[in-house]
Amino acid sequence: MTRVAVVGDVMVDVVVQPQAPIAPTSDTPSTVRLARGGSAGNVAVALAGQSPDLEVTFVGCVGDDGASEMVSAAFLAAGVRPRLLTRPGRTGVVVSLVSPDGERAMLTDRGVNSQLDWTAVNDELVGVSHLHVSGYLLLDPHTRAGVAPLLALARSKDVSTSLDVCSVEPLRQAGASVFDDALVHVNFLFANEEEALTLSGHDGLETALGALARRVETVVVTRGANGALAVQGERLVTVPASASRIVDTTGAGDSATGAFLGAILAGAGLEISLERAMAEAARVVTHLGAG
Repeated sequence: MTRVAVVGDVMVDVVVQPQAPIAPTSDTPSTVRLARGGSAGNVAVALAGQSPDLEVTFVGCVGDDGASEMVSAAFLAAGVRPRLLTRPGRTGVVVSLVSPDGERAMLTDRGVNSQLDWTAVNDELVGVSHLHVSGYLLLDPHTRAGVAPLLALARSKDVSTSLDVCSVEPLRQAGASVFDDALVHVNFLFANEEEALTLSGHDGLETALGALARRVETVVVTRGANGALAVQGERLVTVPASASRIVDTTGAGDSATGAFLGAILAGAGLEISLERAMAEAARVVTHLGAG
């Protein structure tokens, strides 16, 4: 059994797809889904679904508003062990507005996610083979300082590590330098194309990849309809997108990350792992929500 710890935000997703032009002062018929969400949670669920030999633990914060029961039940149903730390206040919520082409805009209230207890997180490293950390913890100034020490501690225990950039607009606001200390201790870096360009400070994808690959052992970049690529040393692997029908892209990148990590941890090569990532993303985009 390979033990994996995933650390990040706990979010409740409210996914909304209007079925008509939005009426600003009235009702608009819509399809709405309410579910457990959060980038790191999506990664954990996708990871757990890759193999029965993976034991996945998710660590994050929930509020005292009753949402923890729904979140815990969703994780357990997906085969993920929830380690949820209850804090006074609201559980995080994200409202995802989905356009007819499946793209989405997200309205986010992070709730109590800023109150993560790093001592509790460190305790979860016992017996772990891999640690995945959500970049949202670096993008939040309240949790930023704990990320690099956590990754460094993992590497000192010979635990492999991965980090997901997560969101380009908060990255622009915070500045790419907030990732500097953490990247020193990262084996796998995940980003979409826009995030990779912003993090690297370069305008061209090839140049951006080169810059990031000099800092991290393996870099994986998703490109939407253009598929994905991975760089490991001098090796570049590209895989096309495999989605034939797109309803909602919510969680597609996160699920691709989980599928890639699951394959890698099971001993698959770079190309097979990237193919599994694209297959998982193709599955997720066929329905509303990240599940």
